[in-house]
Amino acid sequence: LIDSYIGSAAWFPYALLGTGLFFTIYLKFPQIRFFRHAVRIVSGKFDRKDLPGDTSHFQALATALSGTVGTGNIAGVAFAIHLGGPAALFWMLMTAVLGMCTKFVEVALSHKYRTKLDDGSMAGGPMYYMRNANFTLGGKKVSLKWLAAIFAFATVLSSFGTGSLPQINSISSTLLATFGIDQVLTGAVLAVLLG
Repeated sequence: LIDSYIGSAAWFPYALLGTGLFFTIYLKFPQIRFFRHAVRIVSGKFDRKDLPGDTSHFQALATALSGTVGTGNIAGVAFAIHLGGPAALFWMLMTAVLGMCTKFVEVALSHKYRTKLDDGSMAGGPMYYMRNANFTLGGKKVSLKWLAAIFAFATVLSSFGTGSLPQINSISSTLLATFGIDQVLTGAVLAVLLG
């Protein structure tokens, strides 16, 4: 129901690409200007043990990518090339350049408005910057704590669907095609093994 209004809506790709284009132009192409700097950061040139936080720069990158790259990036690319031919690669690269800037803004905001927990570990993400940032609209301060709560709840719900179903579907479809193992059986075994 929600997917028909948001994810499958005709305006949704334009909103995503428009957001990426806006940030790319507004921030003067950071995905190109800071590429060498980003490689130096991830390679550990700026790692210091005395700084607050419980992850290295590389660990932070790996965590951000683990929540972004998934089965859809493998099966989806193959399907896009199957449907659109080799030109699909060009358009995927073009949209990826815009997506990089959107991800850059998301991670930068998550880092700026992260929270130190009682045990000393750090927590951040969209729900934290929605809750902690000082948003203004027409000169008045606007609280987005309600939106942070909705986002956190929707993320938990999403983890059941988009977080696990595509992976289970890919595994069960492959096992069915290769070994003839029933998809329901594969799904049940994976549900028990993965908890």
